[in-house]
Parts: sequence; structure tokens; C-alpha cells
Amino acid sequence: MKKTYAARHFESSQELKEYSLSMVDKLTQYFDKITGIDIVLQPSQDVAKPQQAEILVKVPGELLRSEVKADSYENAVHECVAILTRQIRKYKTKHFEH
Repeated sequence: MKKTYAARHFESSQELKEYSLSMVDKLTQYFDKITGIDIVLQPSQDVAKPQQAEILVKVPGELLRSEVKADSYENAVHECVAILTRQIRKYKTKHFEH
């Protein structure tokens, strides 16, 4: 599985990068055929929720996407992973339980 990490328009700390990569590793618990994960963190225009995370998960035949704005990058990544967990479970139900 290929993982990419990008921090747009700000300098990311090593701790934030490691946290983000470890959170998306949890997605493999639910589906082992993930071919790639892209993580993009960037500032948001929203004053109340100034940080934004976008995570793209490549699975066979489909691209699952989650984008969340939050008060911190950690919270945004956590919410994205929760959303993608639900999407992966739905994908597995549709494609592999027939």
C-alpha cells in the first residue's frame, strides 16, 4: 500500500505527519485490499474551523474520499478516518458479501 502525505501552505511538524500516517494505518484493519492512501492537510478559509484534512483511499474499482474542517489538524484527521471507516464497510458490503 502506497501512502502519500502533503501539507499545503504551512510547515508540518514531524509529530503531525506521524500521527496522520498512524491513523490511516488503522483503515487496513477493516479492508486489506487498499492500494493507496493520500493525505492532504491545508489551512481553511473558515474562521471557526481553520484547519482542513482531506484523505483519499484507493480501493479496487473505486476512490473513497473524506474532507473535514476542524479546529485542529489532529481532529480533522480523526474525523476523516471515522468517515472513511464507514465508507469502507459500505464498500465491502456492496462488493464482497453477495
